[in-house]
Amino acid sequence: MQGPPRPPRVEKPEKISDLAAVQKGSSFELSFTRPRLAADGERLTKPLEVEIFRTTTKPGSAPAELRPGTPPLQNLSSEELQKLSEGDKVIFPVRLSAQEYSQSIGSTFTFVVLGLTRGFHGRRIEGDYSNIVRPLLLDICAPIENLEIKTTEKALVLSWTPPAHSLTGQTLAGPVSYRVYWSSTGNPGTFQVRSETATPAYSDSEFAFGHTYFYKVRAALKQAGQTAESEDSAAVAITPRDTFPPGAPSNVSALFSAGAVQLVWTANTEPDLAGYNVYRREKGGALQKLNLELLRTPTFEDRAVQAGRQYFYLVKSVDSTGNESSLSEEITVETP
Repeated sequence: MQGPPRPPRVEKPEKISDLAAVQKGSSFELSFTRPRLAADGERLTKPLEVEIFRTTTKPGSAPAELRPGTPPLQNLSSEELQKLSEGDKVIFPVRLSAQEYSQSIGSTFTFVVLGLTRGFHGRRIEGDYSNIVRPLLLDICAPIENLEIKTTEKALVLSWTPPAHSLTGQTLAGPVSYRVYWSSTGNPGTFQVRSETATPAYSDSEFAFGHTYFYKVRAALKQAGQTAESEDSAAVAITPRDTFPPGAPSNVSALFSAGAVQLVWTANTEPDLAGYNVYRREKGGALQKLNLELLRTPTFEDRAVQAGRQYFYLVKSVDSTGNESSLSEEITVETP
């Protein structure tokens, strides 16, 4: 390009401003949006790295500030960032050993991240430090156990065993609620919060028979203005099947007219209703189904009757899955 020479572009990553930290079990889960632009507003072309810094402050002390020259807790390369990314969101777990966890209960953890690229001869081109997050380490319980799911006609009913102790073996310091997570695939990263409940049970009415769903539960402890979650329970899958018959038809009436018995009854209101079956018997005889195909309307005409006989009629409703209801009340007709 003709013209005066331009200085080389300095690809200083834009500041990460949405750093968040959530405690899950004995770990902190850090999340932030991966920078795609440089401070000049143009797209980054050089590989991005991110450094994670952490300091710990014991209970009762003022939170420690990040000092210049503090070594990072972790340096994430461009390849590592790609593996940890869900879209543009980076999820990084900071795991504490059992000893560190037990010794740090009530401590304040300070986290900051920094984006950087490399210039000539690998020279660091640092962005600005991110926003600061200071989560308090709470003594949360172990993962929820014994998650079970039962299918009812109107809901999937979940239940589990409430936790009794924290990870350090102490009585939980505060009320525990439960967060129910749901997924239609069970794949990592697809679970979404379905509900939060104060009791170890939940009924999910938003489901369809024949579809597979995956559930898992976490306990949530709220203390000192923040919330810690337990690690995930084991995920449980369920494919609910419709084994629930509709209600029996009601208000069945019959009238002999013009050589035939006319039956009519009140229509069922179930949304999955498919139709009706009509049954007849004579005194001392067995029930016989009269219709060859399901009746779509709550009426039936029986012309296969003889004069001077007594007939007993009953009706059943059938849903789209083939579940048949119990018998309606029996109605008696005498033919002249």
